[in-house]
Amino acid sequence: MKSKVGLNFDKVAHAKAVSKRIADDVQMFVENYTTVAVERTICRLLGVDGVNKNDVPLPNILVDSLKNSGALGDGVMFTVGNAMVETALSPQQIADRIAENTLDITKLPVHPRSAIDAALQPCIEASINRIKARRARREHYLNTIGEGSKPYLYVIVATGNIFEDVVQAEAAARQGADIIAVIRTTGQSLLDYVPYGATTEGFGGTFATQENFRIMRTALDNVGEEIGRYIRLCNYCSGLCMPEIAVMGALEGLDVMLNDALYGILFRDINMQRTMVDQYFSRIINGFAGVIINTGEDNYLTTADAYEEAHTVLASDCINEQLALIAGLPEEQMGLGHAFEMEPQLENGFLYELAQAQMTREIFPNAPLKYMPPTKFMTGNIFRGHLQDALFNIIGIWTNQGLQLLGMPTEAIHTPFMSDRYLSIENAKYIFNNMKNIGDEVEFKPNGIIQKRAAQVLDNAIELLEKMEAEGLFTALEKGIFGDVKRPRNGGKGLDGVVPKKELYFNPFINLMKNHA
Repeated sequence: MKSKVGLNFDKVAHAKAVSKRIADDVQMFVENYTTVAVERTICRLLGVDGVNKNDVPLPNILVDSLKNSGALGDGVMFTVGNAMVETALSPQQIADRIAENTLDITKLPVHPRSAIDAALQPCIEASINRIKARRARREHYLNTIGEGSKPYLYVIVATGNIFEDVVQAEAAARQGADIIAVIRTTGQSLLDYVPYGATTEGFGGTFATQENFRIMRTALDNVGEEIGRYIRLCNYCSGLCMPEIAVMGALEGLDVMLNDALYGILFRDINMQRTMVDQYFSRIINGFAGVIINTGEDNYLTTADAYEEAHTVLASDCINEQLALIAGLPEEQMGLGHAFEMEPQLENGFLYELAQAQMTREIFPNAPLKYMPPTKFMTGNIFRGHLQDALFNIIGIWTNQGLQLLGMPTEAIHTPFMSDRYLSIENAKYIFNNMKNIGDEVEFKPNGIIQKRAAQVLDNAIELLEKMEAEGLFTALEKGIFGDVKRPRNGGKGLDGVVPKKELYFNPFINLMKNHA
């Protein structure tokens, strides 16, 4: 492939090779540990659901009972499977008994592994088949009614009430949106449990629950059939419940998930060891379910200068790509993130943004890149904001981005109204239609501003990646290498939920999902 921005693809290959070694080093750590979130995810895959009389989720009750007994390192698959052999109860019934304090599965006689495997097999097959059926349903819609062309028009709803979100989402779909992202309520990423049932109150967004997923998926399927276009649903499986929410999304047919290996560490102060273990299983699940992940590199540019620190975005994209590949996630499902976030008064800022977007497109040719709109320098001046969004949309179509997260003219003022969303969709559709093939028609000046900028960002990213390889990712994060944010290896939230695997530990879902995506 000839580079429009003059990239040296030998350097690109080197950057990816260094990133792979960084990711492989992280994976050596990951293989030896599990977490409370991973084990709760396995509970859900075995059919455990619901809450006790105090509204505590049963997966939490079961996993906490193992953790408090020092048995979590044996894993849910072994301990629950062994209890199934001993008691002839289902995983759901076992969880109910544990919640009632009438059963301690850590003190039961140990049965042969063959008997445990046989007891678990129907539960494993049921969840695997349910996720496969959900993926097949999506493929059926895509093959029959189809979907919008790329870049997908991606808009948010964030009322706090799932039923109000449905009204807004249906309106956005009819206005032309291709992806509806239900913004998660503020702070949910720091909850070490997933709330249960439909919710009608949330600040800055709506709780991510399995029932809320089901409600919105049903609504979007209905409106998609009405307008003759499949509408993709996005939510968040970041935070302390990363793999748990991933499996809930897989079971309910979500299409896109915010799922970054580094975001929670940097911007939510979640322990890096916990996050690295959790992201691995979450990405295996997303890969198997056909879910496009969105990574959060755009956030680096909200805490650091977008011109000076652009290379950190590229370096992080390279690492996120390699960690996703280890988890079996195809490149076609990697919505690697970047953003249009430079100071609007910067001379030739548009050219620098164009250089970076085209560079990212060429470095990750198979990825449905997630391109984020300008937010940092939105002032409340809706007219200037609308122009900034228009420039962002021009680059989106010019460089063939995958997921175009539409900016709103009222950014920095309030949660968007349906009319704001309409104006943003109209803006993007007008530009996408009028400039549809500009990327095929326009070439860049050799050794001009754009080509020099792309080369500079790549060189700086390689230098950073080489430094990270020498230090290791954990040490680099401690030193604040991304977004000027420093995080201690043994600090942050959730470290107490990381447990070494013991000899009896096994998790067949990893191989089943990685090898049959």
